[in-house]
Amino acid sequence: MTQSINLPKLDDFLQELATIQQQGSKRIAFLGSRHVPLTHQLLIELLSYALALSGNSIITSGATGTNFAAIRGALRADPNLLTVILPQSLDRQPYESREQLENVIHLIEHSENDSLSLPEASRLCNQEIISKCQQLICFAFHGSETLLQTCQDAEEQRKVVTLFYFD
Repeated sequence: MTQSINLPKLDDFLQELATIQQQGSKRIAFLGSRHVPLTHQLLIELLSYALALSGNSIITSGATGTNFAAIRGALRADPNLLTVILPQSLDRQPYESREQLENVIHLIEHSENDSLSLPEASRLCNQEIISKCQQLICFAFHGSETLLQTCQDAEEQRKVVTLFYFD
């Protein structure tokens, strides 16, 4: 009996190895669930802070939870290294997010998506974010369909994807 083993192709390994070994700064995207315990948010903030302090550009969206923590960390390290891309206009963001987003220098709003549902606008936003990054760090639950699809899309675009599960 013959069994097929799904191994990544050699060029996939080489691409990932080259990205990991790359000297200098990278464009790193943070995406994740809105429903994140405080202790996890502190770890995400610390990771974002350390990566930005090392000269990496941080790209994320404006939602509460994971993205909120990534924004806090990058703002503490170097506000110029942070880009936040919103799925809709700033007015459509939760109040607690809007207050923090006022401190973001590089803020991109998509008011043309205000008529879309938040999941659809988020999907489009996530696509834009992964098109601009070299690496994606994602924090999700096993049932986070939009985030898991974004990770799959990023892998198909040959981005290095680091996926952490909360459950």
